Amino acid sequence: MRRLDNIDIRLLRVFVALADARGFADAQIVLNLSQSTLSTHLAELEKRLGAQLCLRGKQQFRLTEAGQATYNAAQKLFLDLDEFTRRVGSATGSLAGRLRLGASDGTFTSKTLGLQHTIRRFLADGKDVFLELTLGTPSELEQKVVDGELDIAIGPLSQRAPTVTYRDYGSEPHSLYCGAGHPLFGKADSAIDAKDIENSRFCVRRYRHFDDIYMVGHPKASASAVEMEAQAMMILSGHFIGFLPCHFAEPWVAKRELRAIKPSAFDFVSTHRIAFRTTSASNAVISAFLSAAESSRLSSVS
Repeated sequence: MRRLDNIDIRLLRVFVALADARGFADAQIVLNLSQSTLSTHLAELEKRLGAQLCLRGKQQFRLTEAGQATYNAAQKLFLDLDEFTRRVGSATGSLAGRLRLGASDGTFTSKTLGLQHTIRRFLADGKDVFLELTLGTPSELEQKVVDGELDIAIGPLSQRAPTVTYRDYGSEPHSLYCGAGHPLFGKADSAIDAKDIENSRFCVRRYRHFDDIYMVGHPKASASAVEMEAQAMMILSGHFIGFLPCHFAEPWVAKRELRAIKPSAFDFVSTHRIAFRTTSASNAVISAFLSAAESSRLSSVS
């Protein structure tokens, strides 16, 4: 077997990016490198390893057995390098490393949940930490924490993973909305009955499908969306009713493009939690971020 101690870490990062993107086209965007440069880097890595790592062509990009093994080993190596950086940083009295964050989409307009407030506090003293931020559904984020793909996730999580620690992060009030042009838009709440709701097309968030339906007693969904922006577009079309966080809907409510339907009957509050693997509680970077999150939470409610 060839000695691997002279392999450039950058070549491995290029390869992992290619594998994650499942081809050159998307990897070019992620890495901001030309396809010819990516091909050169990949060929050089294969030469140093002495094995073909992937099958590539116009219609496919697939890892070989050696490629999959290299990908798995590279991911482990990157985690070890991050831990090395954290330990060295701790020894020198500074925080350094990489922190992988995950959050629900559509929260940036919330003074309580917007992660920008916590990030501002976390990096205020010049920490040398590389941040990765991923948006996803609550179940996706929770699973990525369990699998070690994320260090911290924040959202309306199910709290079902026994290896994960959960802490309250903030509350998110929701209302049922319709858009201008919808038959209910100009109708007084007192005049809206169960039949009006039942006759309205209902758009659900895919990961909340049955919860949304049961909340209003609607017989079926007529559309679904995952991202909050997609849900808002459906409702703003004037053809659907559906739930949105109040902070996210507020700009359109102010412009009279959205209105809340019977808030006293349909409003609810979603609780967002911050989650991390229990075994990572002593990690200095994660601990510092959790402290920043707690400070942001307290300042938002004071």
